[in-house]
Amino acid sequence: MKVSREEAKQRILKLREAINHHRYLYHVLDREEISAAALDSLKHELTQLESAYPELITPDSPTQRVAGEPLPAFKKIEHTVPQWSFNDAFTPDEMREFDARVRRVVGAAPTYVAELKIDGFKIVLTYERGLLKTAATRGDGRVGEDVTANVRTIESIPLKLHEDVDLVVEGEIWLAKGELERINAERAAAGEPLFANPRNVAAGTIRQLDAKAVAARRLDSFIYDIAAANFSLPSTQVEELKRLQTLGFKVNKYFKFCRTIEEVITYWQEWSPKREAESYAIDGLAVKVNERSLQALAGYTGKAPRFAIAFKFPAEEATTVLEDITFQVGRTGVVTPVARLRPVLIAGTTVARATLHNEDEIKRLDVRVGDTVIIRKAGDIIPDILSVVRELRTGKEKPFVFPRTLAACGGAIERIPGQAAHRCVNRRSGAQLRRRFHHFVSKGAFDIDGLGRKLVDLLLDEGVISSYPDLFDLTYDDLISLPRLAEKSVTNLLSSIKQARRVTLPRFLISLSIDGLGEETAELLAHHFGTWAKITRAKVGDFEAIAGIGPVVAKSLVDWMKDKENAAMVKRLLASVKVEPYKQVTASGPLAGQTFVLTGTLESLPRAAAKQAIKNLGGRVVESVSRSTTFVVVGREPGEKLTQAEVLGVKTLTETEFLKLIKS
Repeated sequence: MKVSREEAKQRILKLREAINHHRYLYHVLDREEISAAALDSLKHELTQLESAYPELITPDSPTQRVAGEPLPAFKKIEHTVPQWSFNDAFTPDEMREFDARVRRVVGAAPTYVAELKIDGFKIVLTYERGLLKTAATRGDGRVGEDVTANVRTIESIPLKLHEDVDLVVEGEIWLAKGELERINAERAAAGEPLFANPRNVAAGTIRQLDAKAVAARRLDSFIYDIAAANFSLPSTQVEELKRLQTLGFKVNKYFKFCRTIEEVITYWQEWSPKREAESYAIDGLAVKVNERSLQALAGYTGKAPRFAIAFKFPAEEATTVLEDITFQVGRTGVVTPVARLRPVLIAGTTVARATLHNEDEIKRLDVRVGDTVIIRKAGDIIPDILSVVRELRTGKEKPFVFPRTLAACGGAIERIPGQAAHRCVNRRSGAQLRRRFHHFVSKGAFDIDGLGRKLVDLLLDEGVISSYPDLFDLTYDDLISLPRLAEKSVTNLLSSIKQARRVTLPRFLISLSIDGLGEETAELLAHHFGTWAKITRAKVGDFEAIAGIGPVVAKSLVDWMKDKENAAMVKRLLASVKVEPYKQVTASGPLAGQTFVLTGTLESLPRAAAKQAIKNLGGRVVESVSRSTTFVVVGREPGEKLTQAEVLGVKTLTETEFLKLIKS
């Protein structure tokens, strides 16, 4: 029976209200008032009415969770609130140290909230007037990818809140273990490789370009933080979690208020053995200071909040056989030994290699090819070898002799004077060129979207590129004939290269892979000289005159500039790209114009936190001591920088004096 437009409108409003109510009960509160079949029937009726009157469809309708054609690519979203990562703790003693640091910084005894740390994929949701506007990945903390269409398919994430408010929230997207088993069963039947763990599937799924494919994976969510809002936030983290629930978000129910850090440790010990019983993967506790006023007082380091930490469950260890030792050549020619292992499952991931760091580490472990070794994966991508199970040796194992030549280096290798590392004597080997290209296109340098390592390797292997400027000379005809590159991929890549033709001076410096030149040195050079042309005319003494740049880096810079091949390459490169002059920003704050050097270990806060505190107050942090240095902050077991300060007459500060200075 056909209904009028007005009748349909009223019925649609009622259906949406009912469907959203039961969706919230089922997906957020784990309760059920009607059967799933009945709920499907309501959704079906709503779909039919909206099909008859498409002008009545709104973005927050339950029917719009999956809609539209697959996206060609993800857009970028600049976060309105910086996205931080947590520092990690692995032992009760490390948590007690965290508690002591917090107490010293805030000058009070905080309480804590311990939340289960879900091993999923971080998401940032923005709502305007109660409606979901955007969903973004964390990205680099400043810019993420717009995955709104995909997130709309997740039933536990409301398209419309219970209140018409503006806010930004953060949470975790996850895949249930049972859902992983279902997906793997389908893949096995189709003869496809199986997925290793739920987190990888969640991360890969949320970045699918087809929202319908995302919906088929049945992702879920937990929301845990209000990052910004147009209303007054609760005074504690506990109340904030409850506020999220009243707004309509799904919050993990196992959060616990803890009066002391010892209660946190007890809760961690309780959950460590029983975490496997839950339907989602848990890799630890997210521990936060409960009082927002103390959170604000503690603040942030350059990368993480000081008031929170990830308390990881004990790192998984496993034994396997070391089958070979190979070498990896970095972009600056540093040679790193890598252990090739008999594949073993650890922390939900199949591991087939581990770092051996350098020759000294191999000798310390006395590790030999054929040894049974104990490996540990504790938050790092590449695991470490802890020790050798010597009882299992057969006598066939032989001590490893560090080679004098390496094919990837095109000849001899040498130990870097004063260091444990080795490097290629020939600084222009093919392996180094490949690594330098990977770095050149990376986010910290030219940031050419879509040009990953595999594609760079393909371009090098096919002889399409051999020097950085070649990237900016690429044409459609150069790329379309290459294997695995379709027309759309070629068009997108050329567009990305075009967008990368403007680059800041610090990132241009970083892209060149000059020995000893990292982010901090690049900023110092850009700040001092302002333009690339002025840097090229500088002499060793000009570089050494900059606080924070020592003689080794100064000589490295001049040697690189004098090299004829480098000069010719840069000349070609500058014909294709625009290096923006450095914009001088006048430092403001009580420490403006003052330069600090840190040496030794600071007990009360991480070095990154100390650096950030100085920068926040307008000061500068450099790596080496000179006559222009204002203060050298001296921690436990200081190095040569203290001696240099005494020789040059630079004033030193103890950690206590430094803390008084930045607090005043």
